[in-house]
Amino acid sequence: MVRDFLIIGAGPAGLQLAALMERDGRDYVVLERGSGPGTFFTRYPRHRRLISVNKVHTGYTDPELKLRMDWNSLLSDDPELLFTRYSERYFPHADDMVRYLADFAERTGVRVEYGTEVVRVSRSEDGFIVLDGGGREWRARRIVVATGVSALNEPPIPGIGLAERYDTFDPDPASFTGRRVLVIGKGNSGFETADALMEKAAVIHVAGPHSVRMAWQTHFVGHLRAVNNNFLDSYQLKSQNAVLDGSVESIERTGDGRLRVMFRYARTAERLRELHYDRIIACTGFRFDASVFDADCRPALVIDDRFPEQTSAYESVNVPGLYFAGTLTQQRDFKRSTNGFVHGFRYGTRALHRILGARYHGAPWPGEPLAAAPEAIADAITARVNRSSALWQQFGVLGDVVTVDGDRARYEEEVPLDYVTDGLLGGAPHRFTVDLEYGPDHEQADPFDATVPRVAENDADHAMDSTYLHPVVRHYRDGVLAGTHHLAENLENDWDIPVVHRQPLTAFVKDCLARRG
Repeated sequence: MVRDFLIIGAGPAGLQLAALMERDGRDYVVLERGSGPGTFFTRYPRHRRLISVNKVHTGYTDPELKLRMDWNSLLSDDPELLFTRYSERYFPHADDMVRYLADFAERTGVRVEYGTEVVRVSRSEDGFIVLDGGGREWRARRIVVATGVSALNEPPIPGIGLAERYDTFDPDPASFTGRRVLVIGKGNSGFETADALMEKAAVIHVAGPHSVRMAWQTHFVGHLRAVNNNFLDSYQLKSQNAVLDGSVESIERTGDGRLRVMFRYARTAERLRELHYDRIIACTGFRFDASVFDADCRPALVIDDRFPEQTSAYESVNVPGLYFAGTLTQQRDFKRSTNGFVHGFRYGTRALHRILGARYHGAPWPGEPLAAAPEAIADAITARVNRSSALWQQFGVLGDVVTVDGDRARYEEEVPLDYVTDGLLGGAPHRFTVDLEYGPDHEQADPFDATVPRVAENDADHAMDSTYLHPVVRHYRDGVLAGTHHLAENLENDWDIPVVHRQPLTAFVKDCLARRG
């Protein structure tokens, strides 16, 4: 039996895609090596507190607006199947995610084969052959990999094997009592670990060659989150902890059983510094594991070989028919937007489902006819930016599209912007895209520095200089960018003031459509 689609992994992305396929009657199966869905969350994060927002009380009644503050729910037609019903905590326990995903799988009826580990993927005449650990073969015309980044990213440091690994170390703080600890890695896993050990360890150093980047400033939620940065206070307020900017050059065991680290500082011309610790924990991130793929279908890798390289359709650039979903798709917006996280890739996965439907099932991108009048187009755009959760969460990545051809117009929602500019929606005399974006230098601005001037709220004349999240409308004429219009930023994210938002947008659309020559 050759299936249309084989999905590898029953984490949030695999379940999201499977639920959409199940709803639409697609021919698919999911292979999951764990005994149930969401196995990742049975182990991670190691200290069991999620950093994804779970805001139950928003003041909204609109379920679409509520999803802007709900970073854990998957998308379904069941209004009751929401993560916010599983916990009231703003940063919930990881076990709550495990329970939620199990219920999601059961209630959506997705077809998953648990306890089925993929050990080899090879090409066949009609697509792919997947071999599992039990010796069974699965055949499919297309594969969607939704495994996440499952292999430890181990830096090439001599002696790194002497360090404990984030994925396997005992996180019980009691075993670190009175010890000197080095944490390698300045991401959330590193600071999460350091924060958890502060009450017991004598000294903790967190080291890495790059500067600490704060999520509140860069707007990338994978950078250091406030929930994990108590450690910074203990460093700057002289409490025996420190953040070291530089690289670990080597690790070796000394005669007394301690660990000698040769460290090179990044900020100074100081020679190698010898430091001593009782324990070292490597929190250096993860990478995509491509080892199961035969050479003739092994996907090209990028970003230090950590992620599979993908087209704007989430397809491997060198293996036709091999697609990706979930955290692996962050290759498309690496450290810029939210494809690496549930609240982002749930929409990216829905976009992938629509792409697959268009390519293999003749299903056009969902859309609605719209009057080709500038006023109607402006009203439709402002209505969506005031409500959409997808554009809110997938800022700079997903956008709505208005296609105008003569007296006809069509409104299509949540299309990957690169998919549009690559021409994969087809040609059109006039096409408008709208998405939400931060200003180009937003990560350089300190939002808490009251001495730095910024664009005034609802300042339509200087909307293009906005640094905070705001709508951007672009006009493409015969596929070529012909104009850009910014809507002024607004404290409450309400872009419906006639003189500030609607009228300038209407004028922009009218001017674009008038240029037919």
